[in-house]
Amino acid sequence: MEIVSCGILKKEIQHLVRKNRWTFRERYLDSSLHIDFNKLENALDATLTKVEASPPLLVYGTCHPLMDEICRRYGAVRTEGQNCVEILLGKDIFQRELKRGAFFLLEDWARSWDRIIPATMGSKKSIQKEIFRDSHKYFLALRTPCSDDFKNEAEQISREMGLPLHWRDADLKNLENVLKKTMSSFGSMQP
Repeated sequence: MEIVSCGILKKEIQHLVRKNRWTFRERYLDSSLHIDFNKLENALDATLTKVEASPPLLVYGTCHPLMDEICRRYGAVRTEGQNCVEILLGKDIFQRELKRGAFFLLEDWARSWDRIIPATMGSKKSIQKEIFRDSHKYFLALRTPCSDDFKNEAEQISREMGLPLHWRDADLKNLENVLKKTMSSFGSMQP
């Protein structure tokens, strides 16, 4: 079995692979790909074409409007969830924080902020700030057991965008359960 995953959960998935002694190949794609549907589809096509074990397990949400079609093309089995944050936190927590106005910030995105955000919103901080303030009420930085310290990056983003920063510790239970459920759905590996 092979996992193809968004890189935003790379550390967490690697931890669970070691913990559970799962034996499969892992491939991780850049977490910023979902800001450009063409790049994401091309990267998924290029990666899934190379997968030797079938069917591949795709750890992605519905980050592309054709995600289910891409899965069908390669016989991939995709994890349930709208996006990687929901896959990590679970639907209830994700929906609750989203309704409160959260913009979720994981370590990978905090460290890549200056590369990712200008690519989607342009380089003017004033416009970025306006977009975030119109759409969100706060940043919710998610710390997992695998996270390094990204406090400085998160605080800088919060200051620059003019939104308060909240923190939440996120365990890996939901992610582990989602992976186990997805793996059991194709029966070739029982965790």
